[in-house]
Parts: sequence; C-alpha cells; structure tokens
Amino acid sequence: MKDNNPSPNECSESSDQRIRAIDDSRINPNLTRRGFVATVGVLTGGAYLSKPLRGRGATLVEAGHETSTGAVSLNLKINGQPRSLAIDPRVTLLDLLREHLDLTGTKKGCDHGQCGACTVLANGRRINSCLSLAVVHDGDQIVTVEGLTNGNELHPVQAAFIEHDGFQCGYCTSGQICSAVALLAEQKRGDASVVTEDLSSTDPLELTNDEIRERMSGNICRCGAYPGIVAAVQDAHQKSGRTKA
Repeated sequence: MKDNNPSPNECSESSDQRIRAIDDSRINPNLTRRGFVATVGVLTGGAYLSKPLRGRGATLVEAGHETSTGAVSLNLKINGQPRSLAIDPRVTLLDLLREHLDLTGTKKGCDHGQCGACTVLANGRRINSCLSLAVVHDGDQIVTVEGLTNGNELHPVQAAFIEHDGFQCGYCTSGQICSAVALLAEQKRGDASVVTEDLSSTDPLELTNDEIRERMSGNICRCGAYPGIVAAVQDAHQKSGRTKA
C-alpha cells in the first residue's frame, strides 16, 4: 500500500517555500532574506552612529570653555588644588580622577565597590570612588594617593608599607594606603568597629591587630600581603605616638 504521507525532507522543503513566499510578499520580491538582514543591519548601525557620542572621552572640559549638552559645573579641591570643571553627570569620581585628571594612582579593580583598589579620601573619610558620582562631591576636598606626600617626603603610612613589604604586585596598594590613613584618623576619633570590645570606655581606642584586620577588610590584596599590611599600619600607628597594641 502506498504511503501518502510526505517525507520529512518534503515537509522541510514545503515549510521553507511557504516562509520564503510570505517573506517575499511582505517585503520585496527581489530581496533575499540575507539581503534583508544586511539592509536592516546597515540602517540600524547608521542610526546608532548618527547619535552624538557622550561617553567618557567627551564629558569633561575646564570651566570657561564650551561644554557639551547636559554637562554640569563642578568645583572640587583635589590634593589641595582647586579645580572647576564641567562634566557629564554620569561620570564617576574614579573616572574623573583617572580619565580626565590623569591621577592614575587610584586604581580601577572590580568597578563594583568590592575590592577597595579605588579608595580615596573625601573630606577625610574613605570612599570607593568607583561607586560615587563625581557631581555629588561638589565643594568637597578629595585626596588621592598622589596627594599624601609632602613634596618628596612620603606619608608615614607610605613609608611603613615600604618598610614592612605591605605589597607585592602593588595594584591594590594605593587603595590600601588611603584606607590605612583614614583608619588611623578613625582610631584617633575613637570610632568603634564590630570587633571593638568596650564601647563605653572613654580611654583612647586600642588599635589591636584584630582591629586593623577588621578595618582594612574592605581592601582586598589578591597577592596575600596581609601580614605586611597589618604590620605597616601598626608601625605607622605606633610611630604617631598613639596607644600601642
């Protein structure tokens, strides 16, 4: 008995023919599907490229110059130097420092606020600059690792990191140092951490190694130079004349 059911190949060919007929009738009888895709791609890409570019490369100009549409004015004091800028409001403080002011000591690590390589000081307090928009710091004083030195004289924390080998590859070091500088200021103010045992004491806060490890836990060193980092912070603390652990 003859099988009247079409073979799988015949079904496939029939389906393709029907789809091709529908495509051709809706678009252009002389336009193939490959040509259609290519045409759409060209039109879409042209429309995208015709839009004005507003990326990191064209978001910042010095005050007094013509600014791009949507730029906002910003006044900062960075490492003691006043800067008047006009920037795209989407620019992070990290990108402002690195891409536009050429202060590349501040590093971009994870860009998600998880590694601490981008740590800087804003009005004396440490922040992850990758998570902070530059525009929210209008009027603030920003200090990066470049601003910690006094001329050719290293900051005590910088000198301690060198003495105690508080780094290996060095990529995280600028963030570690800025964080350590803020840590010592926090200890001086008596700010507690989660490992501070006596919160009611009026005595100067004892900066133990556990305190240092906890307070530096937001800064990751993938090389594992943590013992040297703790020793460097402790040494800088002791040389500052504060309470010894």
